[in-house]
Amino acid sequence: MKIKVKAAKRKNEDVFIQTEFIRLDAFLKFKGIAGTGGQAKEFVQNGIVKVNGEICTARGKKIRNGDTVSIFSTDYCIKNEN
Repeated sequence: MKIKVKAAKRKNEDVFIQTEFIRLDAFLKFKGIAGTGGQAKEFVQNGIVKVNGEICTARGKKIRNGDTVSIFSTDYCIKNEN
């Protein structure tokens, strides 16, 4: 039996913030990826989220201009509006 598998194409999205930084858990809620803070905490603690290509388990990690957050086949590039 043969099984055909296609990898999902990664999506890229620019996200503009008005502050110097945003905490990782707040970012996940801001983008609607996590519905609650508890869900954001679970995503981070379970190693589902990558920041700049590395798994990040610190939900309070400060995400700044130029950082990339990757989750569920989407890469979010953080940019300041200033």
